[in-house]
Amino acid sequence: MTEIDAKMDALVPAWLTLPDIAEQLGVDVTRVRQLVKEGQLIAVRRGENKALHVPAAFIDGDKVVKGLSGTLTLLRDDGFTVEEMIEWLFTPDPTLPGTPAQALSENRGTEVKRRAQALAV
Repeated sequence: MTEIDAKMDALVPAWLTLPDIAEQLGVDVTRVRQLVKEGQLIAVRRGENKALHVPAAFIDGDKVVKGLSGTLTLLRDDGFTVEEMIEWLFTPDPTLPGTPAQALSENRGTEVKRRAQALAV
């Protein structure tokens, strides 16, 4: 969990703090911290207080976006840092179309995982 630069911050349209996510998911903040620790979510420090934030696109109503955890695992296994994962997930991919984060939220996780696996080759 590190601080991000302005370029990466500009890629992500909206961010949520861990307490915001806890409220949406209906769980304690400690559970959200555990999700980050387990790698099911990724968080970065940003803003004046350097509080942990998660891209809002990773939360779908009262749950984590389907397929996100597996995609993060693939990217981590490929040697990506948290910042590189966010950049990859929010950079437009003309073959999808849209960004991998958008494709995950539209339940097109198989396509996203296929592209993430191809990065390792």
